[in-house]
Amino acid sequence: MNYNSTRNAALQVTAAQAIAQGISEEGGLFVPQSFPKADLNDMLGLDYIGRAEYVLSRFLTDFTPEEIKACAGSAYGDGKFDDNTPAPVVSLDKHGENKHILELWHGPTCAFKDMALQILPHLLTRSLKKTADGKTAVILVATSGDTGKAALEGFKDVAGTEMIVFYPENGVSPMQKRQMNTQEGENVCVCAIHGNFDDAQTGVKKIFTDPALKAEFAQHNKMFSSANSINWGRLLPQIVYYFSAYLDLVNAKKIKMGDAINVVVPTGNFGNILASYYAKRMGLPVHKFICASNSNNVLTDFIRTGTYDKKRAFYTTISPSMDILVSSNLERLLYHLCGEDTEKLTGWMNALQSGGAYTVDAATADAVRALFYGGCCDDKETVEVIRNTFEKDGYLCDTHTAVAVGVYEQYLKETGDNTPAVIASTASPYKFPDSVLDAFDCEKPADPFAEAELLAKLSNTKIPAPITALRTKPVRFENTCAAADMADFVRETVRV
Repeated sequence: MNYNSTRNAALQVTAAQAIAQGISEEGGLFVPQSFPKADLNDMLGLDYIGRAEYVLSRFLTDFTPEEIKACAGSAYGDGKFDDNTPAPVVSLDKHGENKHILELWHGPTCAFKDMALQILPHLLTRSLKKTADGKTAVILVATSGDTGKAALEGFKDVAGTEMIVFYPENGVSPMQKRQMNTQEGENVCVCAIHGNFDDAQTGVKKIFTDPALKAEFAQHNKMFSSANSINWGRLLPQIVYYFSAYLDLVNAKKIKMGDAINVVVPTGNFGNILASYYAKRMGLPVHKFICASNSNNVLTDFIRTGTYDKKRAFYTTISPSMDILVSSNLERLLYHLCGEDTEKLTGWMNALQSGGAYTVDAATADAVRALFYGGCCDDKETVEVIRNTFEKDGYLCDTHTAVAVGVYEQYLKETGDNTPAVIASTASPYKFPDSVLDAFDCEKPADPFAEAELLAKLSNTKIPAPITALRTKPVRFENTCAAADMADFVRETVRV
């Protein structure tokens, strides 16, 4: 299995090269040349680690079976996840609905990013040994909230790596900010930027594609890499949990083997929902991908019109991990749907960079609509969904999961399609206690930990241990910089 760049048809790299490099030289993203078929029956009796080994082995053909087994076991075993169950499914079907919540937040940072970022350090360090001649990887991360903490936790004190996380100063929740700024590890650093997530993401991509800067770091035996979902090693592990959810539903007799499901994902950078599309390409029977956005509904408009236009108001919402106007992983989907035409795709991406918008051709737009449904919820609707879901189903959603539930309800009303739905729950509600409490019409304390305690009392749910532990952790990082100064901050921090 080799990998191509979305913007260079002639380029071909191994899995280890794709993971070590993160992004192609010309700014394209690495994609697999083909999609191996998965046999669902072969995975049915396996635990999560076994399912991960099965999927990863199909794509990481330059890794030995022993290496893959070690990576999966280290990531998903040893008590890293609650009850040693990384991705449980909770069925909300007592009212006759085919609605199932895939909980992806039982790891050390209480967000779905743990599912990939607990294994990426193991994949990356092995990839560096195979391809990078002992270079130190300088891992740069732009985060809208959850990726940052999960990456920091995954890479803390990992030999041969240094990490800098950039986040929008006023674009994450207080709990997310505290998670990042109290992070332990001698090889990690955190910096807030004056701007939004797109500014942070653009700054990181600019560093990755600056030949002079890369040469400067190479002189000191250092190379840039990424832990964002632009890195294939971040995206690949996310395919696993869609297979796992399906097989768990089969084992629970909620569906029969071969039945189709719908997949509903609260979407920002498009990586999580793209992973479910890749699962379909491998043989998972998915009928429709329901792409749920908040008020930053650039993806909703694109799916419906074929025009991607980031020239619009940017909203800071109560679902901050989705506050994104440039969804990087959409590039991968368009590559597959436009016939792998790198010239056409590069034209669209250049138009987005220079003019802030592009329109795909009619055939590609039709292909997107055939697979995807796009919808959105504003903050008021999101709070209402949290309230209604708790009152009706006794289930407490975070603000991102609520967006997905809300858009799924829109889809159901509009189409009447009662295909069993797997809804990705991407974060614990205790990462956003202030906003979740709005659904309970109560007087809120000012302190986020007091808010969490009140939420636990009102909902009769338990505060995750990693959230409780934050209260006594000292703040380590209070750095800030302008988006234009990110490269200088990297130079000063890494000290080349």
